[in-house]
Amino acid sequence: MNTYSIKDLEHMTGIKAHTIRVWEQRYQIITPKRTNTNIRYYDSEDLKYMLNVALLNNNGFKISKIATMSKDEIHEAVLKVLGKRENYQDQINGLAMAMIDLDEERFEKIISTNVLQIGFEETMFKVVFPFLARVGFLWQTDAINPCQEHFISNLIRQKIIVAIDGQVATVNPNYNKYLLFLPEGEWHEIGIMFAVYLIKKRGNKVIYLGQNLPLEDIKKAYEIYKTDYLCTALTASPDIDCAQNYINELSQEFPDAGMIISGYQVVGQELEGNNNVFLVPNFFSLIDFVEEDNAYKEKAVENQTF
Repeated sequence: MNTYSIKDLEHMTGIKAHTIRVWEQRYQIITPKRTNTNIRYYDSEDLKYMLNVALLNNNGFKISKIATMSKDEIHEAVLKVLGKRENYQDQINGLAMAMIDLDEERFEKIISTNVLQIGFEETMFKVVFPFLARVGFLWQTDAINPCQEHFISNLIRQKIIVAIDGQVATVNPNYNKYLLFLPEGEWHEIGIMFAVYLIKKRGNKVIYLGQNLPLEDIKKAYEIYKTDYLCTALTASPDIDCAQNYINELSQEFPDAGMIISGYQVVGQELEGNNNVFLVPNFFSLIDFVEEDNAYKEKAVENQTF
């Protein structure tokens, strides 16, 4: 059974720990369990309940009213809110509940509704990545178990694959070619797969080689594909002390290609690169880079026609 501290509840629900304590005392909204040493904790049912409480409270329900509602009444009210509102905090809370319960149907409803309303790209930026930031915090504090994290990650990965497949017919032959991969020892691919989507959506030809890729395999792919840019993310591997050496090695092995590199081991680390290395701190910088390069290509084509 997963257990949560009041700080975990604060991070997951957005409700301040002080407020949760006040609600406990004033409205008996929730009753914490206690260990043999009298330390407060909450279980998964408490977390799901408080996620629902936060969602309803954010949408105008008074806490005094919520405290009198049955679980069935709260469940019905939550479904109505999720079906008609565009409050992204609510959607994030809904995804958290889907993860805790391994509820694929709830996940599908939340993501599909948002994609219809604001598109896939905005859904990723406004709902999915803020939610994943919460998951990362809970993972670090052991507040969720591996099956819950794998469940939600694989569902998100499936959505990105479908979105990528939908971009097949948009390739512009005048634009550059990109080869994307994750280095050896790196397994977390949601970010790099979303980068594939972003680049492909903007009319570029993209090859994605996958995660945990040795440098020798990248060389073989480059010999076949002759890409204009190689793109990767250093999130967990190589470690921060080896990141500079890895960047230098990529730059030297592929002097005729641009290196687009991001990730926690790179951003804000004052790393250096040769003229063919471009360090991008986030997805918005990647979008700017790709769109500016596309504009340059279009201008070059226009000049050739005169």
